[in-house]
Formats: sequence, C-alpha cells, structure tokens
Amino acid sequence: MNYPYRVSGFGLSVKRLLVGRPFRSDSVGETLLPKRIALPVFASDALSSVAYAPDEILLTLSIAGMASFAFSPWIACAVIFVMGVVVWSNRKNVHAYPSGGGDYEVTTTNLGRRSGTTVASALLVDYVLTVAVSISSGAQYAAAAIPWFQGHESTLAIVLVLLLTAMNLRGIKESGSFFAIPVYLFMFGIGAMTVWGTFQHFSGTLGLAASAGYTIVPEPGYEQGLEGFAGAFLMLRAFSSGCSALTGVEAIGNGVPSFRPPKSRNAATTLMLLGLIASAMLVGILLLSSWTRIRFVEDPEYQLLDPSGAHVGTDYVQNPVIGQLAEAVFADAPFMFYALSIVTGLILILAANTAFNGFPVLASILARDGFLPRQMQSRGDRLAFSNGIIALAVAAIALIWIYDAKVTSLIQLYIVGVFVSFTHSQLGMVIHWTRLLQTVTNRRERGQIRRNRVVNCVGFGLTSLVLVIVLITKFTHGAWIACAAMAVLYVMMSGINRHYRKVAEELQLDEEFDTAAALPSRVHAVVLVSKIHKPTLRALAYARATRPTELEALTVRVEASETEKLMDEWRRLEVPVPLKVLDSPYREISRPVLTYVRSLRRSSPRDLVVVYVPEYVVGRWWEQILHNQSALRLKARLLFSPGIVVASVPWHLDSFRDAVTAAKAKGDLPRSLSQTGLFPAPDLGPRASSPSGSTIERAGTTPARPTEKNDRGTHSLS
Repeated sequence: MNYPYRVSGFGLSVKRLLVGRPFRSDSVGETLLPKRIALPVFASDALSSVAYAPDEILLTLSIAGMASFAFSPWIACAVIFVMGVVVWSNRKNVHAYPSGGGDYEVTTTNLGRRSGTTVASALLVDYVLTVAVSISSGAQYAAAAIPWFQGHESTLAIVLVLLLTAMNLRGIKESGSFFAIPVYLFMFGIGAMTVWGTFQHFSGTLGLAASAGYTIVPEPGYEQGLEGFAGAFLMLRAFSSGCSALTGVEAIGNGVPSFRPPKSRNAATTLMLLGLIASAMLVGILLLSSWTRIRFVEDPEYQLLDPSGAHVGTDYVQNPVIGQLAEAVFADAPFMFYALSIVTGLILILAANTAFNGFPVLASILARDGFLPRQMQSRGDRLAFSNGIIALAVAAIALIWIYDAKVTSLIQLYIVGVFVSFTHSQLGMVIHWTRLLQTVTNRRERGQIRRNRVVNCVGFGLTSLVLVIVLITKFTHGAWIACAAMAVLYVMMSGINRHYRKVAEELQLDEEFDTAAALPSRVHAVVLVSKIHKPTLRALAYARATRPTELEALTVRVEASETEKLMDEWRRLEVPVPLKVLDSPYREISRPVLTYVRSLRRSSPRDLVVVYVPEYVVGRWWEQILHNQSALRLKARLLFSPGIVVASVPWHLDSFRDAVTAAKAKGDLPRSLSQTGLFPAPDLGPRASSPSGSTIERAGTTPARPTEKNDRGTHSLS
C-alpha cells in the first residue's frame, strides 16, 4: 500500500505543476535511457562544441593574418587524433568501472583519495563552465538573430538556465526525450551542409563566404605570419582552443548508471558514436571554412579591411562560422540557412543538458563518499538528484552574471578541468591493468589486458601533453581562474570529508561498549533511528529513563540495503527494544513517521505520544548545514500535531566542546553553559525489567497496533 500524496498548499501545487507527480523508488528502471535518447542527452555538449570550437581556432589563427587560416584543417586533424585516443581509452574505462564514478572513481581507486578529489574538483568546475559557456553562446546567437535581446544577453542566459533546471527536475528521461529532437536536427543539418558543400566544391559551384573579400590585419609581431617561436606558440594556442571539442566526452563515463542494460556496452557504443560524429563535423566545418575563405577575427572593427583598404568600422556584423557557411552553401535554399541557424542556437543552449546530467550524478557519488553534503545524494520526487541540479544552476548563473555572458571571456576558463581528469584517469587505468595483469593467468586474457594498457598509456601521454599546452597557452588568458576554483573546491571537499570522518569515528561504538547498560529497561517512547551509533543508544536510554508505558524504535526504509544492514546490526547487538520499519516508496522520511505517530494518537486519544529525535550539537555554523536537516524538517511537521511531544536528544560533538572551551577561556561563555561538569550524563534512575532479545517489525502505510508492556511481556492492544 502506498502513502497517499495529496496536493495541499499553494507551494506544493506549484511544485507539482513544474516538476510533476513523484515516482516510486522501485520505478527507477523506467527512467533508464536507450541509446537513441542517451546519445543526445550525454553527447550534446561535445556535439555543440562543433558550433564554437572552429570559431575559437580561427579567432586564434587570425592573430597572424590570413595565411595562417591554411593550417586550420591540420589543427582539426590533431584535435581529432586526440579525441580518437580519448574516446578509445574511455571505452575501456566504462567497462572497467561502470558504477558511474567515471574518471573520479578510476582515479580514486588507483591513485588514491587526494588524486580523486583533484579530479572531482576539476570535473565539477568543468560542468559549471559547460553550462555557462553553452548558455552564453546560445544567448549570443539569439541576440544576433533578434535585435531585441541585444544588451540583455546575460538576462536571457539566466532565464534559459532556469528553464533547463525546471526541465531536468522533471527527470532525466523526460528531459532527454524533449531535447533529442533539436540534437538530431543539428546533426542532420551539419551533415547535410558538409555533404552538399563538398559536392559543390568538387563540382566547382561552391560560392565564397560573405567575408571572403576582406583582408585580415595581423597583430604586431606576426607581420611575417607563423614564423619562429611566436608562430609555434600561436599554433599551440589554436590547438588548445580546438580541444574544447573534447569537453563532454567524460559525461558518458559518469552517466553509465543511466543507460539501459547492458549498461557498459551501451555506454561504450554511445561514446564511439559521439567520437565519430563530432570528428566528422569538426573536419567538415573547417574544410568548408577553408574552401569558402571565411574571415573570422576577434575584433572586426580593427582587424578587418574592406576591398578598398579601409577598416570595416563598427557597423560590420560578424556572423559565426556556421552561419557564414550555411549562407554560402545554401545560397539557393535560404530556408536551410535559417533552419540551421535556429537549431545551432538550440544545440548551444541544450548542450548544457549534458552537465545537468553529469554534475548531479558525480555530486551524489561525492556525497556518498563524504566529500559533499549528504543532501546531494538524495533523489527528488522524479528520481533525479534535485539538489545537485539546483547547485549547478546556481553556480552557472553566478558565473554568467559575473562575466556578463561573454563567451570570449568564459572560453578561456574552459577545458582545463576536463584534461586534468583525462590525464589522471588514463594513468589510473594503466595502474589498473598492471595490477590486474598480476592476477590473470590465462594467456589470451593477459594479451587483451596488455593491449588495453598500451591504449591507456598512449592516452596518458597524449592528454598530459595537451594539458601542459593548455596550461601554458591559456593560463594568463583566464585559465588561472579555473585552476583557483579547482583549488578552492579541493580544500572545501577535503574539509567536508575530514569532518564526516571525524564525526563517524566519534560516533562509532566502542568495542567494550555495554549495550545493555546503555539501555535501561521499562521504556515507553517512539525513538527515531537512522543507524546504530552512540546518539541512537543515548536517545533510547533517555526515553527509557522517563519510564513511559510503551517503547518502539522507528526507522524508515529509504534505501533497502541500508535498512537491511541496520536490522542485522540491531539483531547482532540484541537491542531489547522492538524496531519497526516503515516502507517509504517515495523516499520521504517525514510523511511516513508523521502518519504513523498520528495513528498512535488516534488509537489512544487520552495518551501522550513522545517522539525522541537524536540530534547533533555542533560548534561551527557550517557544520549545521551538514547535519540535522531531516530532524529539523520532521520536528517542524510534528510541532503542529496535537497530543504529540517532540524531544530532541542532543549528542555534543567534539567541535562543540572545543567551541565552549575556547569561549570559556575568553570569558564569553553563556551563563547556561558555565557550570562545572560541562555535559554530564543524565541520571537515568534504576533499571526496570526489559524483554529479552530484540524485535524487528515491518510496517507499510497501515501502522501496526501499538504494543503494551506488562508482567507477561508484550501483546497487541485489542
């Protein structure tokens, strides 16, 4: 039987309108993606790079004048070679580590926690930048097409981020189905333009771009073209800019759990399709750019000269590369030009959807491992990681607002993070294959492992080289900001992890801990239990010390595996208190507890129901964010229930004791805490008899009858 979900209140009504009705936990399989949907969901970022990676290559080469544009196809080939190696090696990753951790899991398992945290910080920064760059680029396209948006690009970009956030909160499958059509239209449009333009080129009918008649003025120091060290450095800069086409490849490794079975094989196939399609598009666009003689510069007003030798001035509007190509190739079919321009703008906006699917999954894994707040691990009503989606949206909006949605500024921060993760994961896979080789004796399997190791060795060498090039060529142009953001995230996640580990050690049961002594007999209470540790046992002890007439420990089944562990531990410790398990198919904690406690009240209207809630007392404000969130929500709901009393049972963490000690040393300690014996254990009084052994009872939405203790033990009230 399911808990009824009645829409009550304006806020809940709005939530249901925007997000939709909740899904049951056991329906998670229905949200898994087939390859035809997974491709546009996870590949839209990498495919959208086709819309701005060629622009960035030509912008960089334009510094040395028109002659440098002849090198653009060769730079594209170098980028494609890197992409091929990365895709090939990442296919090995998704087979070896299919749990969804991607580069983070590979690195943590093989290189250690610190390297894994470095990769995690790099990926989180890269995901935020993916949203900021893609949405800003789409806003710029929209402003070029619709003059009304000019000067309001940042506002438009923020609105688009909010729309994407709302779509993803409705669930990954639903948003993927909605976004699939524009992505496939974009692939078809670029493919049609490439094929038709190539046919025109070899048949001699391909026209020139509108900018072909202009002359590019090289910047000082590049009057002789790409010569010497300066020319080589500029080529490396163009290559590093073109490597932005690789962003998004890592998202498939993080999204393996979202694929339908067989997950690893489907993810590897999607990764291969992504590499082939993106490579073909990039080569096609840069070849057409060379054939149509496109002139594309960073500052047209000063870098472009018209046929008369005069500067084009401020009235000149420079369209993106794909726009100029579509105008030249489809000169006789203008509707194709407009259609391609529209879907290009859409794909740039929807490219951010890759990050909206990768960031929350990675954040949930980091929360599971204790590097981010636990709330990131929770699924929302639609089985999406809602907190991760909202966190990504907030960070991207802040970045768009700070940089005023300027793609040229944001792009300089890009791709550093993704190559940090690529390099670490490739080295991790080399170690993985080396370790596996020591355990395998079959000759055929050893040969396959050696070949896989060679692939990842090549990948490690190549991605390391690209990372060095990116850092050298982009560091002073803005990449240092991305590096600084990674460092800040690393420090923050390490601090959170230290806190969680310290709290876990502090709350862990001691070997000599006497469970029976901690649990006096004669109890009557509803004690909420999430896991068995010192705060739980103290709450049970406090409840029994009040000598109520009934006792029940209560837990909610959100994750079946965690509940089974709790039940096994309850039996092993022989806790002499019955444990009731409430099922929660929609992963809520407050509602099942509230329903059950109210049913106890209705069954005995003259009785008083007391709910004991174990709660941490912390010493720093930011620690409160990491703890007690479920307790606060539950107490807020129970507060307005007549006949029900909520008792918080505090467990003072060491951080609180340290804060009190420091305040006492300064003389700032409040009078209420200034007594001797800072937090003495309560006087529990004499023990009463307790039933032998432990009892575990499962309950659905219909609560079991309350129990009554008497001289003959426990029986149900009739």
